[in-house]
Amino acid sequence: MIIGVPKETLNGETRVALIPQLVSALKRDNHDIVVQSGAGVEASHSDDQYTAAGARIANDATSLYAEADIILKVQPPTSDEAGMLKEGSSFIGYLAPASNRAIVQTFVQRKVTGFSMEYVPRITRAQTMDALSSMATIAGYKAVLLGAERLDKMFPLLMTAAGTVAPATVLILGAGVAGLQAIATAKRLGARVEAFDPRPAVKEQVKSLGATFVDMEITENVETAGGYAKEQSEEFLKREQEVIDARLPKVDVVISTAQIFGKKAPVLITADMVKQMRHGSVIVDLAAEQGGNCELTEPGKMVEKHGVRIIGAVNLAATVPVHASQMYAKNIVNLLQHMYPKGNPNLDFTDEIVKGCCITRNGEIINESVRKALEQGGSN
Repeated sequence: MIIGVPKETLNGETRVALIPQLVSALKRDNHDIVVQSGAGVEASHSDDQYTAAGARIANDATSLYAEADIILKVQPPTSDEAGMLKEGSSFIGYLAPASNRAIVQTFVQRKVTGFSMEYVPRITRAQTMDALSSMATIAGYKAVLLGAERLDKMFPLLMTAAGTVAPATVLILGAGVAGLQAIATAKRLGARVEAFDPRPAVKEQVKSLGATFVDMEITENVETAGGYAKEQSEEFLKREQEVIDARLPKVDVVISTAQIFGKKAPVLITADMVKQMRHGSVIVDLAAEQGGNCELTEPGKMVEKHGVRIIGAVNLAATVPVHASQMYAKNIVNLLQHMYPKGNPNLDFTDEIVKGCCITRNGEIINESVRKALEQGGSN
């Protein structure tokens, strides 16, 4: 099949869906690889490197989309890009289908088989294809660096001739992939680290990284069967806020990572809670694009409220495009090779991974949760 890799068009997106080092893996399966000119430049991959690896270079997106049987992308397609997809072709990349009604409908109209990287099942067999976890690893790392940069203190304990400098205290909210990486990074920088998560199962992971686990009495199931955080009751959320509020006056940096798949992020830090924090402290909100864990977060901006710097972190993976592209490309190639083993163009929809991440096929929305979300009033 002809696999096309277009240049990302979203402002600030520096990643590329396929790196030159992985072209040979697809060539071995007899695929023809076409890369749009300049697609890998911001991730430090030149057109010459793709050519040397065996790919062809397309001068523009229009010609690439016209011949590609499969499109590999990072960001969801724009309306123009969705319209350029060849009828009956396939798309693999982020889709955010529940909030991209127009794109999904274009896929349906053009009979595009659309696979969403967000919907890859969180099962053992699919770990090497889990782009959400890969990018969350980067986000957790970068969030700590942002916090350290904006804090008016140093992170580590220092014994100097001018006296002792006490270590900064960092509170991590959520001990998923991003949270665990944030813990590890903050510890490497020498901070005193605490972590809060309503799931008792992560306590040992938190402690193994050298952080203190902030306990909370649990009365509700907080995790779905698929490994995602579950939306909680208002009463449960209030108790979470109370536990967090008790810690905030004693911390210098908060890294918040709590998200609910397909839903608005829970507000864990209210405006009144921010008032209790130390002047000059920092909140890095990794849930900014989903509404934010802090009530005062503004996506893509740093705002200062009540003496606290609040960073609405957006697309942190794009700030380290070399490794982000390397990890994402490996995820997407692993998924592609799983779906089309040895270049076989026939998809097996009895397979849990193939079925789980497929959103549209044969002119229909086949993912039940996406179909229900759009029926209830998704946005364009």
